[in-house]
Amino acid sequence: MVDQLSAVFAALADPTRRAILARLRDGEATVAELAEPFAMSQPAVSKHLKVLEQAGLITRTRRATARLSHLRAEPLRAARDWLGDYRAYWRESHDRLDDLLTELQEKDT
Repeated sequence: MVDQLSAVFAALADPTRRAILARLRDGEATVAELAEPFAMSQPAVSKHLKVLEQAGLITRTRRATARLSHLRAEPLRAARDWLGDYRAYWRESHDRLDDLLTELQEKDT
């Protein structure tokens, strides 16, 4: 069993799934609506939706004969928080690089 954070990053690794999530920010959508901008079949989009659902990034409900997908932001917050732990590291790395560049420029003048 894959932990949820790994499933989220695996789901986000695909540009089609990221585009689907971006579309779902605007509200719920059917498979047909989600498939519209892509050069792929509805069953192919359904496979992407299944990955997103398994990662906890969407939920799916039925309304009459339509199956609607809904964005769930909570798993994205967990990914953001995990990445945030590295923010200080990146900031320090950039500061060291800036210091080195300044030092090199001073030597050239």
